[in-house]
Amino acid sequence: MFLADVINWSVDWPAAWAVLTLRDYNTRVVALGAACLGLASGIVGTFVLLRRRSLLGDALSHATLPGIAVAFMVMSAAGGTGKSLSGLLLGATLSGVLGVACVLMIVHHTRIKQDAAIGIVLGVFFGVGMALMGIIQSAGTGHAAGLSSFIYGRAASMLAGEALLIAIGSAAAALACAVLFKELTLLCFDPGFGGAQGWPIMLIDSLLMALVVGVTVIGLQAVGLIMMVALLVIPPAAARFWTERLWAMVLISGGCGALSGLLGAMLSALTPRLPSGAVIVLAASALFGVSLLLGGARGIVARAVAGWRVARRIARQHLLRALYECSEGVTGAGASQAARGAPRVPVAALLALRSWSDFRLRGELERARRDGLVRRAGDDAYELTGAGAVAARRVTRNHRLWELYLIRHADIAPSHVDRDADEVEHVLSQEMIAELEAELVADDPQFVAPPSPHRLATDGGGT
Repeated sequence: MFLADVINWSVDWPAAWAVLTLRDYNTRVVALGAACLGLASGIVGTFVLLRRRSLLGDALSHATLPGIAVAFMVMSAAGGTGKSLSGLLLGATLSGVLGVACVLMIVHHTRIKQDAAIGIVLGVFFGVGMALMGIIQSAGTGHAAGLSSFIYGRAASMLAGEALLIAIGSAAAALACAVLFKELTLLCFDPGFGGAQGWPIMLIDSLLMALVVGVTVIGLQAVGLIMMVALLVIPPAAARFWTERLWAMVLISGGCGALSGLLGAMLSALTPRLPSGAVIVLAASALFGVSLLLGGARGIVARAVAGWRVARRIARQHLLRALYECSEGVTGAGASQAARGAPRVPVAALLALRSWSDFRLRGELERARRDGLVRRAGDDAYELTGAGAVAARRVTRNHRLWELYLIRHADIAPSHVDRDADEVEHVLSQEMIAELEAELVADDPQFVAPPSPHRLATDGGGT
């Protein structure tokens, strides 16, 4: 039946426009409440992710279920209806704090690792919660109380008061992260240094866990305890693909969370059969997929492009060094003659020097020719231009500096040093090159490029 509805589903464009423009009151309440929750979850989740405690949010969300059930039973036994939202959230908070405390106690006082401790607490607390929920259901009051909404969420029926509560809690969490930004940064990246400097690391860590508890509790009714952990993990994970700066990651993560809540609420309003919490999480997952693919800092495309550029730069450096060393061999006059770019180097000599294919070598030569670094010199031969000779001399100089350093200080045999130098030389910084110069050739102010250590090691052998 549901599949038939999906196949025969058509868009009611007036209703869709009303949803997209937030003209409907209920849609506006749900969308803004979900957006506020996503914003706070993304901001707090950034520090939780960097602290490597993302799964602790999972344990926390599941640990709130016994508190909800116990709070309902206590309020019902006291003569109330058990529907007080403040009482249920208080029970969820106390139970969640107890769950986190149990995880930390197990980790600190036993040899059990954190992932195992989280699994133990999650399973035990959720099992106890489900058992208590079964007791309440058998009493015939569970559905009336709407306790199941805390498990799966009920964002579609969010009231204005609940949205206001979410907005206030989210604003408080975001403000706390802004005020404690420096302390939370220290906690995430170097808590040992902070402790040595006298910072109250345990207190800061406790405040972070308190923020996680607060965000989780206010989000229970919107997306439910099962999917609340997704809002704490997915937006910061998506933001990590876009930037290397913490403040930017916090802003992007908050934006991803808010956009997830907004889009999820709108899509849920367009398709009433879909649960809001699940759609919000799916919207966050879609943003994560886009970030994974297109993220400017760590996305698949960006990393592929960066790798391609590095490979081209390395190939260019290998070509220039090969031309320079072949020029040395042709003239026999060393660097001063080679620097003028006069010697002709046959393509066959370059093919014999490195493990290039003929197609790849000619492609690199053509690219270098277009860039003005080499020029054709007769039939199937090339020579360095003035600019190419300068670049080739610099590349060869850095390579041989690194070779000499490895031979003298790393006990690398001259017959093997070229391979080891090739693996590292392409990432040497200018500071490292200056340091190598100061240590190896400071006594030679006329230094251009050191001779090949291979030739020195073989007493006049080939390069």
